[in-house]
Amino acid sequence: MTITEKILARRAGKTSVQPGDNVWVDVDVLMTHDVCGPPTIGIFKKQFGENARVWDPEKLVIIPDHYIFTKDKYANRNIDILREFASEQNLPHYYDVGSERYKGVCHIAMAEEGFTRPGEILFGTDSHTCTAGAFGQFATGIGNTDAAFILGTGKLWVKVPPTMKFVFEGEIHPYVMAKDLILRIIGDIGVDGASYCCMEFAGDGVEALDMEGRMTLANMVIEAGGKNGMVEPDQTTFDYLDKRTSRQYELVFNDAGATYDSVRVYKSNELQPMLAKPHSPDNKATVFQERNQPLTRAYIGSCTGGKLSDFVAAARILKKQTVKIDTFVVPSTNEVAEGLNTLRLNGETLAEIFESAGATIGQASCAACLGGPADTFGRLNSDDEVCISTTNRNFPGRMGAKKSEVYLASPYTVAASAITGKITDPRDFL
Repeated sequence: MTITEKILARRAGKTSVQPGDNVWVDVDVLMTHDVCGPPTIGIFKKQFGENARVWDPEKLVIIPDHYIFTKDKYANRNIDILREFASEQNLPHYYDVGSERYKGVCHIAMAEEGFTRPGEILFGTDSHTCTAGAFGQFATGIGNTDAAFILGTGKLWVKVPPTMKFVFEGEIHPYVMAKDLILRIIGDIGVDGASYCCMEFAGDGVEALDMEGRMTLANMVIEAGGKNGMVEPDQTTFDYLDKRTSRQYELVFNDAGATYDSVRVYKSNELQPMLAKPHSPDNKATVFQERNQPLTRAYIGSCTGGKLSDFVAAARILKKQTVKIDTFVVPSTNEVAEGLNTLRLNGETLAEIFESAGATIGQASCAACLGGPADTFGRLNSDDEVCISTTNRNFPGRMGAKKSEVYLASPYTVAASAITGKITDPRDFL
């Protein structure tokens, strides 16, 4: 069996499963946030009763992160609902906005707080919950009704997905980032190329990535229609988790004779900086092919491109440079924000580098990644905007104005393009 099949089999109490099987599984962690949390709570109370208790308070994590720094009364009401529910249920893992516990973007916060453990099952009311597959965890997004059922029972009915394997052989060039790898894959197979499949990443190139790079790969499997992402755990995984959790976890690895739906092999040294052109993540091009495309703004942030290593990459290019277009830097979490103010690159903190370059730094949150209320930080407010972004989706209106255009790229490419005001190959600055 594959890792995904093994995890589902164990949590279903079975010795084995195969793709297409439907099984009841015990849930290790359920995550929700301020957008989907309130309707999930409403369904839970309607189905299980106003005074019902959640199945296990220790296994429920609530992280407000989407529409939080806003004056929008409906968004603010969502936070009130979460607070009331957390107090009512005495939930230990509620990370309230405005408090010392506030974290930021849920998918990165889940890793920081040690909830992304190998061999376990994580469901979340957000499609990018698949990010946690980087740790060898079965992690996928679900709807509010399924989440409400888990709140009451701790179980869910799951169809076992087949596994597609993507192997990167050899060393990756230093100017190529994990974002380039996943954009290449999605461009090759399409936004429905992995529909209800596990996308597993392997090979020398993947093993050489740090955890944040692996999280970028797993984060975007949903953009190819994938059910979940997966990277086999190794010492890099263990080193990260040793600093985050003392909880014991169960390691799961692929069997030598595991059967895959397909295997696609890439030569790492042939990879180039990539783009997804408007208006789809599979509208692929190399950066070189689209060079000199004029831009009006640049955005570095989100669960996909707002991790500390993403900002280190951007700072390498922006140091002693000046941006030509509006450039927004939005850390995914408060921990990452602290890193911007403490981590130094040749004597300057990352924050100092960004500010000296003319970029604007926002508060840790999802911010403009999915548009949101009009006062959301960095939101696209004009149909004339042409943005290059480290985010995960570039659908019409995704970041705000419906007729604006969004190019997806790595932090290297976004930073280089911010300096010139047009799509620029990062090799010009590295």
